[in-house]
Amino acid sequence: MTKTQKLNTALIALASAVILLFALPARAQGQNCGPRDIVVERLADRFGETRRGIGLATRTRVVEIFASDATGTWTVTVTLPNGRTCLLASGQAWEDRMDDLAHLSDADT
Repeated sequence: MTKTQKLNTALIALASAVILLFALPARAQGQNCGPRDIVVERLADRFGETRRGIGLATRTRVVEIFASDATGTWTVTVTLPNGRTCLLASGQAWEDRMDDLAHLSDADT
């Protein structure tokens, strides 16, 4: 597994943990959700964000991380089986990291 794959795996694990810890309230879903194509388009148009990672969460939900080198913004989304995409978290000061993960006990697998 390459360093990039390990980093992406770690990011997806973090995003999945966020989903498990914070269930989306029904009221928040209506305000922070929409059709995936529209959500992705807005992230690109308004913030210059592109997808940096993707993974599966519980209940066949897809977690994606979008970020922009130009603006430094980032967004974590979850797409539900019905195609609706919800914003989970967002912030600033995004950095692509290529940390040496060789010190991890499972680095050789």
